[in-house]
Amino acid sequence: MKRVRVTNTSRGRELGTRVILADWFWPRLRGLIARPRIEPGEGLMIVPCRGVHMYLMTYPIDVALMDRDGEVVAMYRELAPGARTRWHGDAHHALEVPAGMLAETSTTVGDRIVWGEN
Repeated sequence: MKRVRVTNTSRGRELGTRVILADWFWPRLRGLIARPRIEPGEGLMIVPCRGVHMYLMTYPIDVALMDRDGEVVAMYRELAPGARTRWHGDAHHALEVPAGMLAETSTTVGDRIVWGEN
């Protein structure tokens, strides 16, 4: 399982240092379902992705949807178990982080998110 470091370069803030990269079918399908609650520094980067659901989840998370260039096109703070996002045609990536992380890092629509190997 590949892990990446994710940074909001618009704010100079780190969103995660141990973010799982889900860039093929099985990790994208499973997502965070049946995983323990993610802690600060952890998360999931889903590629490609235009929307997420929280079915079978037991805890809320923050979700940032980004276009191919890493620009945030939509955000969902504290997305509750059982909820889902809208489908965003301009999105290509989804970042799932612990609830509160997007507010803590002042991340907003239009910010640029980059990721790479630790």
